[in-house]
Amino acid sequence: MRRTPTFLEAISTIIVMIIVVTTGFIIFNIPIQVLLLISSAYAAFIAVRVGLKWEDLEEGITKRLTTAMPAIFIILAVGIIVGSWMYSGTVPALIYYGLKFLNPHYFLVSAFIISAICSLATGTAWGSASTAGIALISIAGQLNVDLGMAAGAIISGAVFGDKMSPLSDTTNLASLVTKVNIFSHIRAMMWTTIPASIIGLVVWFFAGLKSKENVDSKQINHLLDELSSIYHLNFWVWVPLIVIVICLVCKVSTVPSMLASSITAIVIGTLTHHFNIVDGFKATFNGFTPAMTGHTHVSDNAKTLLEQGGMMSMTEILVTIFCGYTFAGIVEKSGCLDVMLQTVAKGVKSVGTLILITVACCLMMVFAAGVASIVIIMVGVLMKDMFEDMNLDRSNLSRTLEDSSTMVLPLIPWGTSGIYYTQQLGVSVDQFFIWTVPCYLCAILAVIYGFTGIGIRKKSN
Repeated sequence: MRRTPTFLEAISTIIVMIIVVTTGFIIFNIPIQVLLLISSAYAAFIAVRVGLKWEDLEEGITKRLTTAMPAIFIILAVGIIVGSWMYSGTVPALIYYGLKFLNPHYFLVSAFIISAICSLATGTAWGSASTAGIALISIAGQLNVDLGMAAGAIISGAVFGDKMSPLSDTTNLASLVTKVNIFSHIRAMMWTTIPASIIGLVVWFFAGLKSKENVDSKQINHLLDELSSIYHLNFWVWVPLIVIVICLVCKVSTVPSMLASSITAIVIGTLTHHFNIVDGFKATFNGFTPAMTGHTHVSDNAKTLLEQGGMMSMTEILVTIFCGYTFAGIVEKSGCLDVMLQTVAKGVKSVGTLILITVACCLMMVFAAGVASIVIIMVGVLMKDMFEDMNLDRSNLSRTLEDSSTMVLPLIPWGTSGIYYTQQLGVSVDQFFIWTVPCYLCAILAVIYGFTGIGIRKKSN
């Protein structure tokens, strides 16, 4: 007979997952996907204890994976767009002009701003990291900027723009779940996101000033000459970027916008650089390679920059999503998730404790599931009535959901974003963690505001 899990049974799924993942990943360097499956096996054991059958668990996993399909489509589209933008010369152009004009001392501040603008325009942090981010991290390597610092600024900018964009999926999801107008939600987020980002800019500014300027000008000039010989860096290389911005401004969905930009990129690469159009389509699947340029002598430095993209480059991320959603689906189907959230919610006594508990629930869930969408939905639904009972505007809830899930997600090594940024930028979470200042400050500011009343909006009568 099926029963409700005890709190000890429910919380044990999270405790075991954290122990297995941190021990296996950090100490023994076991692939995160394997560790998530081990954690899923324990969660399945608890599910069987409370009366579920394997068929029930399959249903829960399938339901969770269904919610992941929009993210999977975006991931595949990102692989396509990176490969095609390499083919068209769009990303190489970003690298070329970045190397020419970015000052190493102000690189971190510039990286945040550029990445933020890209995310704000496109509504996707992942897309920003895979295009402008790849260019910026490549430039950082050439300018001898610390890659951990650079990745921290790039990721922070990407997440900032994503959070502030009305085109973002998580921004729309948070406003939808809490039934808040999306622009009211964005205005509410400014209370935490802008101060946290200003603090980050100050940190990056002084960190940049202290960085050693040991730029190899000869090597950079050689790379610039090589890029300009491979590509015709004219107006046309920017057209794929212009196409995606126009599509998103016209409210075309993210994936179709990215695919339209990719088709445009293949046309541009073929007509402008005289590359083989067949290679353009191959680049969207297996990624772009220097051999596609027709140049027989390409330096190792240039190869490192150009060998990017393709749907197959997204395989590890997709497998991680499947493994992570397996764990999340079992924990949710067994009722463990509801038990944990309901138990924690009993401690609500004031506005401060309400927001503190909301943040704690989000952090607990995002560390468990490694994805933001589940957190926003589950915690948002659970806490909505509590915010109403305390006469608080629901925008306080929608903001807190993003402060402690969307912003924190890149800092979780086994989460989809942590894996994604690590793979795309080639920098591990432990290297960039401390430099993603806004990502962890937003949750702290949310709690401070809760207890001080700063930025807390009451429900209008």
